[in-house]
Amino acid sequence: MRYLLPVMLLSGLLLSSCVSKKKFTALEHERDEYRASMAQKEDYLLRTQEELAEAQRQLAQRDTELAKALAREEALQGRLEYMELANTNLLDRMRELSMVSQSGAESIKQSLEVMDKQSNYIQELQGKIQEKDSLNLVLVMNLKRSLADVNDEDVQIEVKGSKVFVSLSDKMLYRSGSAEIQPAALNVLGKVARIIKDHQDLDVLVEGHTDNVPIKTGCLADNWDLSTKRATAVVRVMQWRYGVAPARLTAAGRSEYVP
Repeated sequence: MRYLLPVMLLSGLLLSSCVSKKKFTALEHERDEYRASMAQKEDYLLRTQEELAEAQRQLAQRDTELAKALAREEALQGRLEYMELANTNLLDRMRELSMVSQSGAESIKQSLEVMDKQSNYIQELQGKIQEKDSLNLVLVMNLKRSLADVNDEDVQIEVKGSKVFVSLSDKMLYRSGSAEIQPAALNVLGKVARIIKDHQDLDVLVEGHTDNVPIKTGCLADNWDLSTKRATAVVRVMQWRYGVAPARLTAAGRSEYVP
């Protein structure tokens, strides 16, 4: 018994040490997971702040353009009022001097009415442009928010004129020389499709592209063929898999000329 007791005590100490080490390892693992989670949240917050800053910049640019348009409209309105007043005075003077026949006066009146209609058309057109710009800004923000987890090298979103462009990289969508969409790209196309379905007033043009490596197979005559098949592959996914109305979709190929 004198020898057995120390051995039992030593075993107990070893067992206690193992249990403490496991707990310590588990705590370290939890700590690492917590730090990783905080890093992801900080990264997401940073991206959100950058998107907000970009949206504010675009909004400020739209405000500047709107101010210029309003200034031009005000100048046109002032010129129109001046011309209307001058024409009215001239018409009255000509009537007083019996230099204008009744038919001539009617012609001038019709010209003034045409000018009024043109002024109203300009105002309506400016209103539609402003509304379109606002819708495009909302569309861009929704797309960027939905695709925030996609690598920046694989997706680009920008506004050109009155259109919003979403560019997806070929390496994400297809294998080289193929028009078959890779499974990993379906999730990205699904996110884009959901945004498209939320904006029912917009039509969608899908453009297919290739590199400048010539191709000719039993199914493909050249890069024109490949680019067009790539576009129709995306259109079919949008329609059949994600329910985008086919009447809103157009497929086009650009071959190798806009790589």
